[in-house]
Amino acid sequence: MIPALRERVRRRILAKAPPIDLSRLDRVPASLVWPLRRDGAAASHRLEELRRAGGVHLLTSFLGMRVWLVTGDAECREVLAAGAERYSTDIRPYVGARGSSTDGDIGGLGFTDPPEHTRLRRLLTPEFTMRRLARLTPRIDAIVAEQLDALEAAGPGADLVGEFAVRVPYRMICELLGLDDSESATFRPLATARFDVSGGGVGTLGAISDSRAFLIESCRRQRDDPGSGLIGQIIREHGEEISDFDLGGLADGVFTGGLETSASMLALGTLALLEEPVTYAALGVDPLAAGTVVDELLRRLAVVQVAFPRFPKEAHVLGGHEVRPGDVVLCSLLAANRERATEPSKHLSFGHGFHRCVGAELARMELRAAYPALAARFPGLRVVEPPRFRETSIVFGVDELRVAW
Repeated sequence: MIPALRERVRRRILAKAPPIDLSRLDRVPASLVWPLRRDGAAASHRLEELRRAGGVHLLTSFLGMRVWLVTGDAECREVLAAGAERYSTDIRPYVGARGSSTDGDIGGLGFTDPPEHTRLRRLLTPEFTMRRLARLTPRIDAIVAEQLDALEAAGPGADLVGEFAVRVPYRMICELLGLDDSESATFRPLATARFDVSGGGVGTLGAISDSRAFLIESCRRQRDDPGSGLIGQIIREHGEEISDFDLGGLADGVFTGGLETSASMLALGTLALLEEPVTYAALGVDPLAAGTVVDELLRRLAVVQVAFPRFPKEAHVLGGHEVRPGDVVLCSLLAANRERATEPSKHLSFGHGFHRCVGAELARMELRAAYPALAARFPGLRVVEPPRFRETSIVFGVDELRVAW
């Protein structure tokens, strides 16, 4: 679809959309937030009881929209695998001016429908094939080793999150995209804040705006002097086909998605492993065992708690309930994964369908390298202070994890 026609279609959709602007909300009601709360690192008893009661539930009504929570594995797969004729993930009609298709704050793969999603994802996919990713193995191992050195240098009582769990994926993504990693102090809080719903749409979309501005500016700088990373590569191969706005959106999705999820998995996975000392010790002497362990941790922890919201485009029956245009459907990946205890490799932690995380294998590579290296370096690792879990974040995590050895 040519840009002018695409924009006309976009405006027509906006004109028919309900007059809702989530970017003006300064808080989210408790009735919508409670599925994000946990009992420690585990799923809450309330969510578990809801899952056992059925696969689809009317969670609440919010700003005139019925919000459905999907907790069953089969029902989640049905929603996530559905085509664009049934559901949209485009949230832009609900965020006012920030949803502009040319210069707003919202974009990237997660909030884009085909055919735009297809066009943009095609630019990323070649970089995330198994063959391309295999060449990153030495750098992943080197970064892991260097951050273990930094953790050891910080001494007992160090924060595993700041010294290790965040730095490993942050440095890897910077190298992959071709960015300078010196901006971590600025970018890290924004990456965390965008998933925290405690500040409502104001806080979340404000953080998205600032992080996207950072990455769009990086893309603009590389227009004249493309770097050696993925941003520079896309500019060299597809420069005229993609705007700085769209390229910044792709980079933003890779950066924030890969950073927060991997950092949370490294920290929470370590915490879980320390509660299973036999498994932790085994990883230190047999790194090849990490594959099975990683998938089980991904299933159990499900750090991405809910998938991108789906907006029904037609009335249909889901799990015995009729959902209609104007509703919102939220898939609880944490709840769905509870049904896969005997099949950890078939979890939904990376999503499902055409919106499945493009960087899933890179995340697995980082985790398979990091856990065994940590266990080998610090066989006597222990937690010395109660962890501070995030309470209302779409990406569940721990803000600080003090350890000694």
